Amino acid sequence: MSENPAFFVQSLCELLNADPFAALTHKPEFTMLGRTYASGFETDLEDWLLRRPRRAVLNPEWPWGIWYPLRRTGAFARLSPKEQGEVIREHSILGRAYGDADLAHDIRLACHGLDVRDNDFVIGLVGRDLHPLSHLVQAMRKTVQTAQYIQTLGPFFVGHALWQSPRATPAARPPR
Repeated sequence: MSENPAFFVQSLCELLNADPFAALTHKPEFTMLGRTYASGFETDLEDWLLRRPRRAVLNPEWPWGIWYPLRRTGAFARLSPKEQGEVIREHSILGRAYGDADLAHDIRLACHGLDVRDNDFVIGLVGRDLHPLSHLVQAMRKTVQTAQYIQTLGPFFVGHALWQSPRATPAARPPR
């Protein structure tokens, strides 16, 4: 995780082109790259954009994960902001209920123009157990957003963490 996009095309590429990764075959169609984003309702923007995703991904209590890209239809973009908010609200209330019950926690990344399929988002769901993550995906299928405004969903990548980097907070930034 980095705030600097050059990291991904320089330092990370060097790492992935060295042993033991050099022997692996790169599959661009499986690459998921995204950036954190805000909706405007966040009370602590820096936490939302920089610390919350790290807390979720690096939480040793949540070793299961499902990651997938999605692309909305053009019809969603043509909705008024009020209509978009109503559609998203239904979706977010469901997701928040799973989070409040400690069943699933999300990492939402915008990826407009960052992958070969021009997806809109990369979604990560993490939690203690796999079943609630899958159940949340199933429950979301009934929301207006998924049922009417999702053009493509997936492929889905499912896994259990074998190792996680220790949790670290981003380095403090110098004053501007």
